[in-house]
Amino acid sequence: MDAPARSPLDPDLGRVRVRGAREHNLKSVDLDIPRDALVAFTGISGSGKSSLAFGTIYAESQRRYFESVAPYARRLMSQVGSPDVDSIEGLPPAVALPQQRSGGSARSTVGSATTIANVLRMLYSRVGTYPEGAPMLLAEDFSMNTVQGACPTCHGLGRVHDVPEALMVPDDSLTIREGALAAWPTAWHGKQLRDSLISLGYDIDIPWRDVPREQQEWVLFTDESPQVPVFTDREPAEVRKAVAEGVEPRYMSTFQGVRSFVLNTFAGSKSARMRERAASFMVSVRCPECGGRRLKPEALAVMFEGRDIVELAAMPLDDVAAVLRAVLEPDWTPRGTSGTAAPEQLLAARRLVTDVLARLSPIIDLGLGSLSLDRATSTLSSGELQRMRLATQVLSQLFGVVFVLDEPSAGLHPADTESLLRILTTLRDTGNTVYFVEHSLDVIRQADWIVDIGPGAGTEGGAVLYSGELEGLRDASDSVTRRYLFDAPDVELERVARTRRPGDDRVELIDVSRHNVRDLTVAFPLGALTAVTGVSGSGKSTLVVQALPELLQASLAAEVDEHASGTDERPAAPEDPLSQGTVSVTIGRARGPKERLRRIVQVSQRPIGRTSRSNVATYTGLFDRVRALFAATPEARGRRYSASRFSFNVAAGRCPTCKGEGTMEVELLFLPTVHAPCTTCGGSRYNPETLEIELDGKSIADVLAMSVSDARAWFTDVEVHRHLDALIDVGLGYVALGQPAPQLSGGEAQRVKLASELRRGQRGDTLYLLDEPTSGLHAADADRLLAHLHHLVDGGSTVIMVEHDMRIVAEADWVVDLGPGSGDAGGTVVAEGTPEQVASDGASRTAPYLAAALQHTAAA
Repeated sequence: MDAPARSPLDPDLGRVRVRGAREHNLKSVDLDIPRDALVAFTGISGSGKSSLAFGTIYAESQRRYFESVAPYARRLMSQVGSPDVDSIEGLPPAVALPQQRSGGSARSTVGSATTIANVLRMLYSRVGTYPEGAPMLLAEDFSMNTVQGACPTCHGLGRVHDVPEALMVPDDSLTIREGALAAWPTAWHGKQLRDSLISLGYDIDIPWRDVPREQQEWVLFTDESPQVPVFTDREPAEVRKAVAEGVEPRYMSTFQGVRSFVLNTFAGSKSARMRERAASFMVSVRCPECGGRRLKPEALAVMFEGRDIVELAAMPLDDVAAVLRAVLEPDWTPRGTSGTAAPEQLLAARRLVTDVLARLSPIIDLGLGSLSLDRATSTLSSGELQRMRLATQVLSQLFGVVFVLDEPSAGLHPADTESLLRILTTLRDTGNTVYFVEHSLDVIRQADWIVDIGPGAGTEGGAVLYSGELEGLRDASDSVTRRYLFDAPDVELERVARTRRPGDDRVELIDVSRHNVRDLTVAFPLGALTAVTGVSGSGKSTLVVQALPELLQASLAAEVDEHASGTDERPAAPEDPLSQGTVSVTIGRARGPKERLRRIVQVSQRPIGRTSRSNVATYTGLFDRVRALFAATPEARGRRYSASRFSFNVAAGRCPTCKGEGTMEVELLFLPTVHAPCTTCGGSRYNPETLEIELDGKSIADVLAMSVSDARAWFTDVEVHRHLDALIDVGLGYVALGQPAPQLSGGEAQRVKLASELRRGQRGDTLYLLDEPTSGLHAADADRLLAHLHHLVDGGSTVIMVEHDMRIVAEADWVVDLGPGSGDAGGTVVAEGTPEQVASDGASRTAPYLAAALQHTAAA
């Protein structure tokens, strides 16, 4: 990889001077870091890199900025709080680009987030080809998020909600009294509506199919809400007589038709359960007015280069750029017009197109050319979101700013990483400072300055082992990073010379189509470790994470396990259960030996839980055994405390003030909301009586505060050891047993899941599917993880993983390389075979990087 031109690090250049940083595990760090440079923060996972870069440097810059903002405005901004540091001098304004999701709305797209959509709407407004006689529209008329532009029927959503009769009345042999109108409410409210029908003259004791059609339609579809007398203590005949005679009723009821009730409940109920029940009687269908295109007809009638704005926004960014570049040709004229365009129209078109292309360029350079402008940002990975934000920052042309990035190369193919380095260099050379947490050895080597944190993780880390230019790190004997950057012979995990496993059988996917994978046939060896490679957007995750398990389940009746065992966390329900639209399906079939593919385990980087009540101990099942040990102590038995008493989710054992959370939320208006330890339990989560029970001198809260490694040394129980050993084996010895799930990175969450799987009895009929398992891992941690994947294969299982780290790919038995490009240019097998065979394939963009990794491995 070619190194970018480095900026000279003159000692007289400005420095950021950090003194006494103690955030998280940092041990009163004193550090001077250059400005106007690319500075890499390195170290093994959990060493304290992010605590220094984000938790200290960025947090302090943000705190100073907010001090200059009006108090009222502070309430509208997300704040990270004040860092635990004595002082930081020489700190410019900072912009953070972390790998985490923002709370953007469901309408947020790539186009809106990058502001490209704004320019595109202006292009259609000023240069688009209008139907004859149509008036010119404003830019706002081409936005589905404005009243002027949105389809009047679906209000810009593209879909409308309906309540079909078949769902409202699933069994027409039932009577109304027996519940034929299933979508009506249950309990008292349902009885009230049925009683109302009696007063209205309906016979609720005949099968629904025998009710006259005009009566059926009124009950189901009326929008009227008449006041109806209700008599609760009379037979239907007596009710009808009382109504006819004007007898005073027990009370007056407001009647609601079935469809009206469902829609109103879905839209207005404050009960999530009621909304979910209403949604079960609804369907989301494509809007009949706009055909799902979300814009009003007048906007959809305007064309540019033969496409309406919805069509252009649905194209991959690579293709959009190709369409727009044609506009800059000297002989270009708008398609669909006769003769030569007016000079002012040509000028406007070229100026607007030049602006769009300038905005697209850094996005495409960062490997995001397969995305489309209408792609919802909620569907992007955290790495894609960060790179999109980075491209936007390049366009902002800021000067004198510190950019703080979290593993910017995560999820990038080595070819895309070269473009990333050019972007970072551009930021530096235009007068900015770039601080980035990074694990990629290739990216670290291009930094002007290295800050290496360690030597270990958690309490064993938090110290600066080295701060200086790259070559000086060679002499930092305590640095684990040094051993990988300089090919030192004392790498902690010695690689075992392995013979490539040919596999003892294979599974074949035939004529697979999903997203950009089209009519693909590919085979994977069983009893082997396979790496699926390719540039970003080439179809790797589509093939491995989506198509492969679905086809195996459909064709071979395999048991697919997304590995959610051990957790009681339910996924958060969407605000609109019907907002997802149609679900993509996989076309194709799978063929292979059923006895070798009975169980499929997907180990993803999804969170293991969304609240602090889910943690490492609860997810892995370790906490069940720990609680049982506490319940078995003489004191607990004497008090008749069961294992449930030691759960912070049960009222009997938890702190009554914080309800087992351990913290209390304190709202400070224009200052950031803080979470302070509960004043009653001191953050322990438990009530005093529960904490009085001790196991070998420690309370249940003391055990949850232990790191995995410390707990392994303290416990003597064999079953507990099996849990802890599995966590240590995947490099999580530094994590506390009670570490809340939201505080774990995606890579840590994936390793917790893998540890849970390693603890289970190994079966030779298991297929493990992993999506970038080394993402976010230091090279030492990646090697440790790789050793355990090999162990799974040695036990007879099969591992297929999406991977970008060529060091890891070089250790695989088999490689399937997808491409040749991204988006519509991807989705095909470019090369397949052993790593050596793929490395020699001239058509593969992966080949040169894999060849370099193989050469490095051979030399080591």
